[in-house]
Amino acid sequence: MAKKQTVCVIGLGYVGLPLAVQCALRGFRVFGLDTDRGKINKIKAGAAPIGDKFLAENLTRAKIEATTDAKVIKKSEIAIICVPTPVDKTYYPDLNPIKKAAISIAKNLKKGQLIIVESTINPGVCEEVIEPIFAKAGYKIGRDYQLSHCPERINPGDEKWNVANIPRVAGSFTKKGLAMTIKFYKKIIDAEIYPMKSIREAEAVKIVENSFRDINIAFVNELAKSFDQLGIDVVDVIKGASTKPFAFMPHWPSCGVGGHCIPVDPYYLIERAKANGFDHEFLKIARKINNSMPEYTVELLRCYLNREKMALKDTAVGILGISYKANVADLRESPVIKIKKFLEKYGANIFMFDPYISNMSNVKNLEELLKKSTVIILATDHDEFKKIDPKDFKKNKIKIIIDGKNCLNKEEIKKCGIIYKGIGR
Repeated sequence: MAKKQTVCVIGLGYVGLPLAVQCALRGFRVFGLDTDRGKINKIKAGAAPIGDKFLAENLTRAKIEATTDAKVIKKSEIAIICVPTPVDKTYYPDLNPIKKAAISIAKNLKKGQLIIVESTINPGVCEEVIEPIFAKAGYKIGRDYQLSHCPERINPGDEKWNVANIPRVAGSFTKKGLAMTIKFYKKIIDAEIYPMKSIREAEAVKIVENSFRDINIAFVNELAKSFDQLGIDVVDVIKGASTKPFAFMPHWPSCGVGGHCIPVDPYYLIERAKANGFDHEFLKIARKINNSMPEYTVELLRCYLNREKMALKDTAVGILGISYKANVADLRESPVIKIKKFLEKYGANIFMFDPYISNMSNVKNLEELLKKSTVIILATDHDEFKKIDPKDFKKNKIKIIIDGKNCLNKEEIKKCGIIYKGIGR
């Protein structure tokens, strides 16, 4: 029998762990490398450290050798970097995780190894940050190793699109490296692998994808603020515009943009361009608008409380949802964190419940939250919340509902005598 090809996935989070599982399912020997011992122990026990349907169904079937020992890199023909690429408090890109991953590989390089970066990075990182790490260690691309970039594409909670079927793009420093990368992904993914002309183009793809979404979301968030003043329901307008069969793609306003991609990736392009003498004014405006939505949501609540001659101070505010996205236990860049801080600033009594994030919920269940709350902010459109009967709000004497995801039944809530306010409706 032919020897199994060995893959080492560095970083076992929302990107790396599903990828590692998929590689194992397709017949590769897989090492999963992470610095978090707690995460490693869970994986060894067959328990997914993150909530994900694909992992729940496949983790126990996949044979992953999870470890914190970087020496496993030496045993691998392919090393894939899937570490986070966050921004700091000033929104400046933090490349330290990816630098540390590259240093670990350089210390344990196997001759002829294919190194693939899946982490989202700005154009130029592979050339100016990662390659010099290997050059300093005495290694040369094409002679000692190959370096490619295949930006991750994963959508947590999506039951249709997952690591096995989403098309990908790949770029490399050499033709051989590109061929090796495409051959590898064709073995693990049942979708097109589109070759880019350069590694820098591949780096730019993911930044463009998420900046596109950020800009369009900012546009409808600004429309929501405008239409609030004009007395127009922005949701109805977007639905109307969506009847056009071409040249329009619906995006929806909300109480904020979360996740590790959309609120983060544009800053990588902004800072990269700035360092090369270009000012991305459009991207910066989009980020400013989307960052403003948590505060705007709280200000809507203050406004409607004032109309009822009530102050936000000491008012019992129930927050429905903590995760950034429906039906997943993902707290990354969640706008709820900012909403909570603004409510605290005004002295509100805050009750929070999320069926997916129990450790941050300060009530046991939805029923307790409704019982204790005077007003509600719906911040995450979990299915459980969308199914709430408006009569339950009335029974618990809820006075005001701020629907941060525009997912509740506006008319039925109003019929119950409750003040309803959505984002732009």
